[in-house]
Amino acid sequence: MGELIVHETFECNELNPRLRWIHEPKAWRIDPSAKLLRVEPAGNTDYWQKTHYGFQADNGPFLAADVPGDWILTTHVRFHPAHQYDQAGVMIHITPTCWIKSSVEYQLDRPSMLGAVVTNAGYSDWSTQNFVSTQNEVWFRLRREDTDYIVDASTNGNDWNQIRMAHLLEDVPRVPVRCGLYACSPKEGGFVAEFLQLRIESGRI
Repeated sequence: MGELIVHETFECNELNPRLRWIHEPKAWRIDPSAKLLRVEPAGNTDYWQKTHYGFQADNGPFLAADVPGDWILTTHVRFHPAHQYDQAGVMIHITPTCWIKSSVEYQLDRPSMLGAVVTNAGYSDWSTQNFVSTQNEVWFRLRREDTDYIVDASTNGNDWNQIRMAHLLEDVPRVPVRCGLYACSPKEGGFVAEFLQLRIESGRI
């Protein structure tokens, strides 16, 4: 691992200057006393392209930095869902037709779904595994190696499990890509996501 590019612990009222909002939510704030970023996405916000459900969406709140080369992004998120599919996690976004997101998506009457969505050529796929609905926090790690991406998740921040490896067709090696945190409420508002850190460093594990 190499240079520390972003290390945001949300202890100050201002965001790291390398970070900027894409689709900035109306309701967000830093809570320095609790050391977290609180995000409340509006309803009808999501990232998805065509597959199975037929709709297209590319409008979720996304706090990102443009980072070149290989890198490792890590975050810790705590979530307070209100409606089905409420979600918060990590994302790499090249164009509306080429991106990856990983999160826990809330389900009302069954286990929530920990997974990753990979979108290439304007079509999304969704790989999932059950996640205990009573657990409301998770750590994510997203790694770029050339034009390949590896997604890991952890329930304690120490023990990591790989949940996805994928290639993005529109990616170009070493060219900066937009990566960071995101949150969505595909149905209605009321969801609250709390991010406790964001760390991006160059290199590989």
